Amino acid sequence: MGVPPVIRRLLLALPLLLAACATPPAEPPPATVAQVDLARYAGTWHEIARFPNRFQDGGGRACTNTTATYTARPDGTIGVVNRCRDARGEEVAATASAYAVDASGNAKLRVTFFWPFYGDYWVIGLDPDYRWAVVGAPGRNFLWVLSRTAAMIEADYTAAVEVARGQGFEVERLRRE
Repeated sequence: MGVPPVIRRLLLALPLLLAACATPPAEPPPATVAQVDLARYAGTWHEIARFPNRFQDGGGRACTNTTATYTARPDGTIGVVNRCRDARGEEVAATASAYAVDASGNAKLRVTFFWPFYGDYWVIGLDPDYRWAVVGAPGRNFLWVLSRTAAMIEADYTAAVEVARGQGFEVERLRRE
């Protein structure tokens, strides 16, 4: 009887997770916005640009037409559904749950698609009218520019990118949808 696939994946990932925990950050993490009103943030966001990543760009996915939909749950957590079209044009969806980190003004979310693994989702830029958002990770290895509409006017996109640049993200890595 072999090792179940879930345990095998955990054993393979464990050394990487431990190494990541042992490595001190090279610089302070980016600052988040002061406050996110989760009721206003809920709903569907369209991805305008992102850093390439294995979740959206690996395994033949090459996601396009990407959206993220956030839903407040009665228990205080947030439901997350990410959708995109893969390289074959088929819709792919992934569901997750998230919670706001205490004392973060709801600007730092912990998201899990597969328990017990969580990712950091930090809102580092947010239009006052919630028309666009910039989301990154504390290690600056993930970055997304999101909009309430499928197309974003250039001035808004430039403003969003400048927020990320000001927080030390390598914005040259951004890939527009």
